[in-house]
Amino acid sequence: MADFLSDADFDLYRKLIYDESGITFSATNRAILESRLRERLREKQIAVVRDYYALLLKDKEELKLMLDSVTTNLTRFFRNQPHFDALINYVIPEVLKIKKEKGDTKIRVWSAGCSTGEEPYTLAMIFKDKLPAPYQAEIVASDLSLKSLMVGKSGFYPETRIVGVPDAYLPKFFDKKNNGYQVKDELMKMIRFDYHNLKNDSGQRNIDILFCRNVLIYFDEAAQKAVIDRFWDAMAAKAYLFIGHSESLFGMKTKFEFLKTDWACLYQKNT
Repeated sequence: MADFLSDADFDLYRKLIYDESGITFSATNRAILESRLRERLREKQIAVVRDYYALLLKDKEELKLMLDSVTTNLTRFFRNQPHFDALINYVIPEVLKIKKEKGDTKIRVWSAGCSTGEEPYTLAMIFKDKLPAPYQAEIVASDLSLKSLMVGKSGFYPETRIVGVPDAYLPKFFDKKNNGYQVKDELMKMIRFDYHNLKNDSGQRNIDILFCRNVLIYFDEAAQKAVIDRFWDAMAAKAYLFIGHSESLFGMKTKFEFLKTDWACLYQKNT
């Protein structure tokens, strides 16, 4: 492995990936980077590591593909159930109170770092099931991985990936098809899948509920702070932010308020 990527080469790639995405590679996850780079060099039929690096500097599409390949996409339906319990029992009722006061029937949701779509579809199922008429949820699902977004857009999942979907939701929101399940149109229409690099402003505003779970762990402190500040700008007053259970904003200079509910901890833009 060490022969494939010298320390100098590792530093070059690590800096490029950080500058382009904010994702940090350290000595502990160097092996992941090396194995993904091997795959890309094999795909492009390039023998020399520096030649591939030179290609990345001038070919934006290949740069996107490389970033896609080095991001880990681990997800599942209803992952970390307490977050969804807090959403159902606390956040949705609070958001509905605000919406009622404003006479606004649209709840704007962003699933940032959505991977292959299980999280936004989980959210869509919950909103479809729990929101009273005339309220509707509009979900934007974004990721750095084009490959993952294509899976999400297709809405098809093999049987092994359906684990976690409640029994009552499966026939309601999925059609059995071949060796898997197809998400029904009514759910797919609620979600817009979109390529987005969290290093940049998404252009979104007035988001009521934002899920960005198990993404910040790939960023260093400076990049985390920049992402969180951009989330603040994208969110409406009194909006709610969910991050991974192993992630925290403690020690970070941020305007978000920590919120402890009976089900899970989250953050609020309390202005």
